[in-house]
Parts: sequence; C-alpha cells; structure tokens
Amino acid sequence: MGLIALLTTASRAQQAPQYTQYMYNTQTINPGYTGSRGVIGITPMHRSQWAGVDGAPVTQSLTFATPIGRHVGLGFSVINDRIGNGTNNTTDVNFDFSYGVRTSQEGTLSFGLKAGGRLITTDLNKLRYYQPGLDANNAESTNQKFAPNIGVGAYYYTRDFYVGISVPRVLTTDYFDVDNGSTTYLAKDNLRYYGIIGWVNKLGRGWKFKPALLVNTSNGEPVNVDLSANFMYEDTYIIGASYRWNTAVSVLTGVQLSKNLLVGLAYDRETTALGGTQFNNGTFEIFLRCELFFKQHKVVARFF
Repeated sequence: MGLIALLTTASRAQQAPQYTQYMYNTQTINPGYTGSRGVIGITPMHRSQWAGVDGAPVTQSLTFATPIGRHVGLGFSVINDRIGNGTNNTTDVNFDFSYGVRTSQEGTLSFGLKAGGRLITTDLNKLRYYQPGLDANNAESTNQKFAPNIGVGAYYYTRDFYVGISVPRVLTTDYFDVDNGSTTYLAKDNLRYYGIIGWVNKLGRGWKFKPALLVNTSNGEPVNVDLSANFMYEDTYIIGASYRWNTAVSVLTGVQLSKNLLVGLAYDRETTALGGTQFNNGTFEIFLRCELFFKQHKVVARFF
C-alpha cells in the first residue's frame, strides 16, 4: 500500500517536534536552561501545524522548573507529538537537572542532564484507507515501544545574552523492526545537535530588541536554521518575526499579563509549495508561562 510504504520510508529518521517560540520552552532541547530564570516556572505550549491539512502534526509540551539553592535547577518536560490523526503518536517524558557555576559577576555557565524515555505508538488502523494484508512487509497494524533516553546540554547566560549547545537525545533506538527476508524500520532515532544564541539590546524609550538564532541538525539531513527578531515595549508587549530557512516565515506576539503570567501567540506560513495550497491555513502556536516566588531582582525583564 502506497501510504504505508511512505510511512516506512519517510520515518526512518524520527523527526523532532519543532516550535516557533522555542525561546520560551528552551528546557525541552537544552537541560542546562533548567531553573536559570531563578523562579518556579510552568509553561504549557500547543502547536497545530498546517491547519486544514488532514492528519497534520499536532504538538503539546509542558515544562516545569525550579531553582534549588544557588547552583542547582530541577524540572521535567513532557512532549506529545501526534501525526496522521493518531496514526503515529510519540510521548517524551524527561526529568531535567542543571548545575550552574558563576563565571563572572553577571555570567553563569550551566551544565544540564536530561533522563527519561519515549513511548512511540503506530496504529495503521487509523489510516483512512488502510486495508490489513496489503502491506508488502506484513507489518502489524498496531505497534508500541518504549525507549529510554539521556540528554546533555551546556548553557551560558547573563541578563542580556545567552548561548547554548545540546544533544537532548543521546541514546538512539530503532522502532518496529520487521524482518521477513529484509529489514525495515518505521522509525529510527538519530542524534540531533542544537545550538542557540541570542542577546537583548536596549533601544531607549522603553524598547528592547532581541535577535536570536537556533541551529539544529541530524545525520542524513541538512542544517535547519531559525532566525528571529523580537521587540519588547515596557517589559510588557512583545512583537516580532522569524524565518525558518527555506521553510517558513512567522509572526510572533506576546503580552505580560502580570508579573506572573506571560501569554504568546505565533503564526507560521510555509514558503514551500505546501504553503501555497488552498487547504493549508498555516501553523498556529500558543503558550502560557506562569512563574511564582520572585526574588528581589526583576527576572521577567530578561526577555528569555
């Protein structure tokens, strides 16, 4: 069956969920970020990709982090990624640990460790036109597998600058090996490397400007580059744009509703042929960041 063959071929390298507003859930890709804001924080995020396309990816994430003393950060992250109306469902649950070392009066270098696992479920019965028995590989219609995970990261930051490198998934796993004379994988994890950098510039009259860069790559695929530029006014209103190289352009906006609550929205439009189709209404993303127990310094003004 053609669609099953497509799943079998295209999923050899399991794709990682992507976010336009990654700067607000950095912990999912770099455990060194955990607890770096100095407050207890909870951030849920929802992303509906390619709205209008039947079976398009839908991703939710939830991160929690808290500082412990002056050097340690603890937290956890949960990511659920669903494709094909549940045909392929992936859930990652990880606990995050960081240890920060002051390198100067304002700078901190934090090393992070991520540990947990991934549960991936493939249910071919949810394909609209699936007919058991037509798959040349005789794959089972429903499969489920759990794989452990370890991730590492390093994150350096001041009040106006940050840079980080990470590999959020060090252990690699082959999923659903079917051997009937040949070997086929429905999905395979590869090492994915991330690099991030950003800095905040004060423009005067209450305005701040933050350019940022995210780069990630994995074996067998080109380097992915995400450039963004955001403006903040009076530490309250955020507006910006981003460009995912050869893939999409985005508009980002956010409002600091109170000292404890930040809400943000983003809209992506594909620059590929897929973006020009009538049934693709673009990608929508929303997040809420709730933070508690602030210290004397004004953490929220850090803008990342």
